[in-house]
Amino acid sequence: MEKKLLRKKYRQQRLEMSLQEVEDCSIQIANQLLTLDIWDFKMYHLFLSIEKYKEVQTEFLLHILQGKDKNVVISKSNFKDYSLNHFLLTDDTRIIINKWGIPEPDDTGILIDEKQLDVVFVPLLVSDLKGNRVGYGKGFYDRFLKNCRPTTLKIGLSFVKPLNFEIETNPNDIPLDMLVCPNQIYDFRG
Repeated sequence: MEKKLLRKKYRQQRLEMSLQEVEDCSIQIANQLLTLDIWDFKMYHLFLSIEKYKEVQTEFLLHILQGKDKNVVISKSNFKDYSLNHFLLTDDTRIIINKWGIPEPDDTGILIDEKQLDVVFVPLLVSDLKGNRVGYGKGFYDRFLKNCRPTTLKIGLSFVKPLNFEIETNPNDIPLDMLVCPNQIYDFRG
């Protein structure tokens, strides 16, 4: 099935979830993450959830990261070239909701280079069993992940388990290393 159809299907499926289901599944995902051996790193990139799209609520993961005294990096979107600028999340960071509903930092703060990141939590709609994923189709994360170190761990967060057929890809697609769902963790690294 082509990405466009998968995007439509899984976006609609997510929108049909109740707010309570979204919260419960998000907590389960955060609890699954606690079982992973990923907590010795220093720099973690986290997406801030788009509420209207019922994305995985990452505030639970944010609390875990802050409780473990980790450096958290968040992004600001540039819709002119579909790139992301990354900022260290501090007590002084001011979060705004842009016109697309994306929570992001304003332009002040400490810029972080992608090469500094150890772990990136990746938003998505669905993935397959090889770590290929379907996002919103603008390529923000593929451009971003391409600039990270090869050793940067790419962990997708999803309400749905991977598809048992391969998602179409193009040369610019960057696959996930792992996928964390409410009831299971999938490791695609071999």
